[in-house]
Amino acid sequence: MGKTLTEKILEKHLVSGAFIPGEEIAIRIDQTLTQDATGTMAYLQFEAMHVPAVQTELSVSYIDHNTVQIGFENADDHRYLRDVARRYGIYLSRAGNGICHQVHLERFGKPGKTLIGSDSHTPTGGALGMIAIGAGGLDVALAMAGRPFYLTCPQVVRVELKGKLPDFCSAKDVILKVLSIFTTKGNVGQVFEYGGPGVATLTVPERATITNMGAECGVTTSIFPSDEMTRLFLAAQEREADWAELKADPNASYARTVAIDLSSLEPLTAKPHSPDNIATVREMGAIEVNQVCIGSCTNSSYKDLVTVAKLLKGKVAHPGISFIIATGSRQVMENLARDGYLADLIASGARIMENACGFCIGNSQSPPSGGVSLRTSNRNFMGRSGTKDAQVYLVSPETAAAAVITGRFTDPRDLGIAYPSVAMPRSFHLDDSLILIPPKGSDPEVVIHRGPNIGAPPHNDPLPEILAGEVTIKVGDKITTDHIIPAGARMKYRSNIPKYAEFVFEPIDEKFHLRAEEIRRAGRHNVIVAGLSYGQGSSREHAAICPMYLGVKAVIAKSFERIHAANLINFGILPLTFVSEDDYGRLDQGDRLEIKNLPGNLSADGSLHVENLTKGFTFRVKYELTARQKKMILAGGAINSL
Repeated sequence: MGKTLTEKILEKHLVSGAFIPGEEIAIRIDQTLTQDATGTMAYLQFEAMHVPAVQTELSVSYIDHNTVQIGFENADDHRYLRDVARRYGIYLSRAGNGICHQVHLERFGKPGKTLIGSDSHTPTGGALGMIAIGAGGLDVALAMAGRPFYLTCPQVVRVELKGKLPDFCSAKDVILKVLSIFTTKGNVGQVFEYGGPGVATLTVPERATITNMGAECGVTTSIFPSDEMTRLFLAAQEREADWAELKADPNASYARTVAIDLSSLEPLTAKPHSPDNIATVREMGAIEVNQVCIGSCTNSSYKDLVTVAKLLKGKVAHPGISFIIATGSRQVMENLARDGYLADLIASGARIMENACGFCIGNSQSPPSGGVSLRTSNRNFMGRSGTKDAQVYLVSPETAAAAVITGRFTDPRDLGIAYPSVAMPRSFHLDDSLILIPPKGSDPEVVIHRGPNIGAPPHNDPLPEILAGEVTIKVGDKITTDHIIPAGARMKYRSNIPKYAEFVFEPIDEKFHLRAEEIRRAGRHNVIVAGLSYGQGSSREHAAICPMYLGVKAVIAKSFERIHAANLINFGILPLTFVSEDDYGRLDQGDRLEIKNLPGNLSADGSLHVENLTKGFTFRVKYELTARQKKMILAGGAINSL
């Protein structure tokens, strides 16, 4: 039997285990990336390991999330990241150079390599034929220290692409179609491997849009073969020497195969408030639009923005539209400027933002109250935009451009204009002057500056003999890490855990942290009860660190998303699932819960008995922990176990 591309790359990097789906494996990591919102804590954790220099082939620190410097906090973090990078041998992509996923695709990604990043959209690298996985910052720190990355060996699902995209349809419509098929839940432990004749029609930036938003399905990663289209992209980046042909064997076996006919697709949108709430654009009718934001790591490539520039040339944004453009990298911006397309965008009324995450994470360009915002980014969770009652729709650059012209939701095929032809450049203008290359090895003479907002990673106690807890909050399905610990303006406290912890569950319950602190002071443990797919979205490990700081010892949910479950374990919080989901309905906020003899009962059968002291009944929960993870949980987290 032949092998999938996923299997081939993982087997070459195996440190322990074998390619048996469902079993734990450990792999060697070639490259890591961090961004400033998660990187500061990751590097504080790396420093705590007392390793003289990074042990990977390449590690890159990007400043792309909180680039707006209101107050001293972000500027202090950026200075800390600069110093740490030079001290330990890490490349630094300075603020203004671009979004980590776009820049890494352009300048560092290599077919066949393994990459983990402290950002859930790290799978963007799969567009180059990499195994690129989002992870918590602590997992990235461990990889930089030379330790393997542990994961559940995935099932491989083949997505067979046929045909060719019709005019006014693009890669965003492909991934929205994928989301309509697979949804945002139920895909943990899978890899989407793209194949079929339709693959050859998609450029690397188009593939990157698809692999980037595979994260919304909850998969481990997504991957395309490395083929002639990959070679052309790397050659345009003057990196053809990094290219290698990689593909699955013709007789490879897959857990499931789903076929998509590209030629049959039409413009799609993800309606509020989930990326899998899919409809056709024509089904929306002529909804009035208040804001259009084009960019983010999903759709901010040269090809995306040239298409928009050509559609808007000679036109001016509708009077009711606030029109935002944020390119994915300085390289994209400069090439647009040199080729004249930036002038066309400015003439159309576009407001040109920094090459950064910006509006996608809600730290700028929030819509008006109750406003309708069309965005080419990857997430439309309630409140993520910075306006709680905004209606955010995810669309392609083509659909976004149509709304700029008409002021309403419009199928771009109905504009009555020809679809512009956009060819990928044979070569890009390259300028890496905003990437600081460290000296080989490390430089122990570098002084690392730490502002007053930067503190050490918080300490956690070992798992108690008896979990004497209280349900501090009960939440529903699809709770995202943005619900647990908000991004946007709050993210400037990412290096100050005591302060950031004040905002845990702020979008749902502003008094959560006060209640949690009261329970902790009373000598009890905090327990969170949740529904399906708890921990969707960002890899932000602060969604585990801050609850841990507040005394949360367990989360009991119907199901968890992969990265968040790993983060909970890394910080000594038990991720437990209901044996019977009916028990979810029997629990309420304020219920006193007890689990006895915890260390002894973390046994091979994978279940525990929980006594509800308030209501006088007992129910069972289960866990999926390897021997390694049990050791971490018992110690109070990965750092303690080290």
